[in-house]
Amino acid sequence: MRSLSLVAPKRVRIYDVAQAAGVSVATASKALNDTGRMTDETRTRVKDAATRLGFRPNAMARALIQKRSFTVGLLTNDTYGRFTLPLMAGVSEALVDQGVSVFLCAIEDDPALAKIHVDAMLDKQVDGIIASGKRIDRQLPVDLENLSVPVVYAFTQAPANGVSLVSDDAAGSREAVEWLKSLGRRRIVHVTGPRSFASVEERAGAYRDAVGPTAEVLFGTWSEQWGHEAVAQLWDAAGETPDAIFCGNDQIARGVVDALRERGVAVPADVSVVGFDNWEIVAAATRPPLTTVDMNLKELGREAGRLVLALAAGETVEPGIRKLPCALVVRQSCGGGPRS
Repeated sequence: MRSLSLVAPKRVRIYDVAQAAGVSVATASKALNDTGRMTDETRTRVKDAATRLGFRPNAMARALIQKRSFTVGLLTNDTYGRFTLPLMAGVSEALVDQGVSVFLCAIEDDPALAKIHVDAMLDKQVDGIIASGKRIDRQLPVDLENLSVPVVYAFTQAPANGVSLVSDDAAGSREAVEWLKSLGRRRIVHVTGPRSFASVEERAGAYRDAVGPTAEVLFGTWSEQWGHEAVAQLWDAAGETPDAIFCGNDQIARGVVDALRERGVAVPADVSVVGFDNWEIVAAATRPPLTTVDMNLKELGREAGRLVLALAAGETVEPGIRKLPCALVVRQSCGGGPRS
């Protein structure tokens, strides 16, 4: 029986690329790093040769040349991942084409753990840090000001001089209410979470502006149970019941739909229901599937990735809060077909 030996494939060196392109090693290096002076034809010939040969630049050498680590840290206290996972997917999409990797550090709400992770990121010489959280009105339990690397904040409160990205809750709320009104709904009630959340007040304010004097807001918790309790309050009270319920998140909306079904109230024939967040595992599993406002967290992540790279490259980025648009995802719970 013959023995088989496994031989690692020979690594393609920059010397091989230079030889294939008919240039010096120095010229090949400059062409691949988009530095130096040469014709476009030469630069293209070198890059084509590198692609044809399957050349992969040595990451450590590239980092030394460009004084970058080609890594970005994502710091979050959202250990459940409800907001961070879609955001991280967007960050990764923005960075992968730039040859930059992103690694996630979950800090819970522990200041000591947060400092350990930040120190580790700085030791690894990350090109930048993206800080994300569970709500837009609370800072992470760690001081990220005056670091040696740029910081971009996404879905968490930033310092006054920080660059911050959040979803446009008010615009999303208005879009949901206007859609319900376009379906002929006139008694629209808003069932939402705790008043202590800035996003709750922003969504409720936009709802009141859109509905007018008859606006009714029920504040509670972020839970399906609160959805059940809110329906009991509304249907057990004297007077006319709503023909539409706009909910502050998808969990509340699922509880509302279940409670209405238990009472024999048809959704959407009798009452339209709309949620907020577009949390797929909740919205898709609701019966009927839930119309909801998508916060576009993935796009938020893409923009955060783009901005942190711009800052790392020394570009000027104006501080302040940037609001990214939400989008209404129409499913069966509110009636009416998807918009064209």
